[in-house]
Amino acid sequence: MTMLRVGHTAEIGERALSASRALLYATFDDMTEDDWEHALGGVHAVVWEDDEVIGHASVVQRRLMVGGRVFRTGYVEAVAVRADRRGLGHGAMLMEAVEEVIARAFELGALGATDDGLGFYTTRGWQPWRGVTSALTPTGVVRTPDEDGCILVLPGAAGLDLDGEITCDWRGGDVW
Repeated sequence: MTMLRVGHTAEIGERALSASRALLYATFDDMTEDDWEHALGGVHAVVWEDDEVIGHASVVQRRLMVGGRVFRTGYVEAVAVRADRRGLGHGAMLMEAVEEVIARAFELGALGATDDGLGFYTTRGWQPWRGVTSALTPTGVVRTPDEDGCILVLPGAAGLDLDGEITCDWRGGDVW
């Protein structure tokens, strides 16, 4: 039996968090502790099949600046489905859950996509950011050219110029 559970980091339970962390490390060969930390402190969507976690996604609050305006942003982190369970709708179930959180609680949704995930997100209505990316660091705004073309937004009612500059708030590890 497949079940979706949605809850804040404080509510989701240590077993779900531990199994989700293990899933992410098994899925991504470049997963780091900073990446896991980025997924915490927000709302998690976890897909269980019987008593095993087979999918995870989370949405955390970040501040993104576009055109001189700062947006309260639901930033999607740590999306993964176990390899043998992909293509069965579990990723869509996870994204529906986090997109609902974004729609209810944030002005804007954003995420950093892998090349493999880009098509999945765009078919769901996420739009690639066509402009330049940057980060507000302790030393000022710094361009993040490696992220250009990898950042997607779910603008909702926020009429955005997708060709302009988008700047994320600072955090340790990968800023995007």
